Amino acid sequence: MTVSGVLIVIMAILYAAGIYAMLERSLTRVLIGFLLLGNATNLFLLVVMGRPGVAAFFGSANGVDAEDMSDPLPQALTLTAIVITFAVSAFLLALIYRSWQLGQADTVHDDEEDVALRDLRDRGAVEEDEMDDETSIEDEDDDATTDFIGTDTAPITVLHHRDLDEIRDDAPSDHPQSRHPRDGGDAS
Repeated sequence: MTVSGVLIVIMAILYAAGIYAMLERSLTRVLIGFLLLGNATNLFLLVVMGRPGVAAFFGSANGVDAEDMSDPLPQALTLTAIVITFAVSAFLLALIYRSWQLGQADTVHDDEEDVALRDLRDRGAVEEDEMDDETSIEDEDDDATTDFIGTDTAPITVLHHRDLDEIRDDAPSDHPQSRHPRDGGDAS
């Protein structure tokens, strides 16, 4: 088996172990799985790079052919993958530390609402009418498009045709005849 073949087998084992570890409920195992995935990704980029060669910035000055140079893109992607793995690992370590402070354990438990929703789903489909009751707006006209109907601090006022007589335009006007007849202007 060639060196690339060995790296591919090791990479596949790291990916499999990382995915398996990330499926656990323990945050420490999720961190270990993420670190395994990061290392497998770095090996993948190492395999993609091909055979090693002369660095690209030495090539043109020393008269080295383009085919003897190594590709700098996988190297840059590897550095980026290392930085991303480090940042996410630091975040996961902070989560593990906080979880240990709060509950003396680093396992993730199901939320009560999640369990209730899973039980509802297992019993069958929830009626659409029950789901719509949460979001429906009780209004006498049923054509309002805001959730603030009837409150004193409503940012939107819904006007109907019966409310048009109560509207008074207070905007200044240059032409006195353009005012409404009840304000002393000419209606024509």
